[in-house]
Amino acid sequence: MDEDRLTASVAGEVERVNKLICVKPLKTRYNGEVGDVVVGRITEVQQKRWKVETNSRLDSVLLLSSVNLPGGELRRRSAQDELAMRDYLQEGDLISAEVQSIFSDGALSLHTRSLKYGKLGQGVLVLLSPSLVKRQKTHFHNLPCGASIILGNNGFVWLYPTPAQQDEEAGGFYTSMEAVSLSDREVISRLRNCLLALAAHKVLLYDTSVLYCYEASLSHQIKDILKPEITEEIILETRQRLVEHEG
Repeated sequence: MDEDRLTASVAGEVERVNKLICVKPLKTRYNGEVGDVVVGRITEVQQKRWKVETNSRLDSVLLLSSVNLPGGELRRRSAQDELAMRDYLQEGDLISAEVQSIFSDGALSLHTRSLKYGKLGQGVLVLLSPSLVKRQKTHFHNLPCGASIILGNNGFVWLYPTPAQQDEEAGGFYTSMEAVSLSDREVISRLRNCLLALAAHKVLLYDTSVLYCYEASLSHQIKDILKPEITEEIILETRQRLVEHEG
C-alpha cells in the first residue's frame, strides 16, 4: 500500500479475478501451464529422461516414456531404448513439445507424443520475452509468405521453411538436411528481423501481427528493418492495420 493506493512492485499487465489483482511482469522467466506449446534445447541426457532448457526457472524434463519411438511403434521402453537415447535426441538438439504436467518444485514435464511435435530441423531460433507471445488455439502457423513459424509460449520462436509434404512415418525424428533455397532464407531472415522489431516495441506476437509486420517491411531491405527510424515506421503501419483488423 502506498498512501491508500495499491502499487505494484513490477511493471506489467493487470489481471483481475474477482477481488484478486495480479500483475504479470513484462520481463520474466517463463511460468509454464499444462497444454502450452514450447520450443526448447536439450541440455543433458540422463537416465530415462532428457533435460531441456525452456527459459523457465528450472530445466524442464522430457521422459523417455513421453516421446514417440522412431517408426511410431507403441511399446514399453526397454534397456535398449535407454542406450539408444542419444540416437533420438542429443545435447544441443532443438525440439518442440507440449507441457504435460508440472512437478511440485515447479519444473515442467514435457511430451512429444503428437506427430506435430518432435525434433526441429533447419531454421532460425529467435529468443524473445514469454509475455509477448499471445495464447492461441494453435501456435504452429504456415505463413502465406512461404515460411512456417512455431510461437513457443516460453518466448522461443522457431522459423523454418514450410515443408513440401508432411512426413508422418518418422514420428517426429526425421529432419531434412537438404539445402534451403536463397528465397526461403531471405523470407526467414526478414521474419526474424520483423519479430525483433515487434518485440522491441512490445507488440503481442501472433500469426496476424507477424504477417502484417512482414508485409509492412517489404518496401525496405532486410538489413534496414532494425534501423530505429525504419522500425518505428513499420511498427506504426502494423499497429494501424491491427486496429483496423480488430475494429
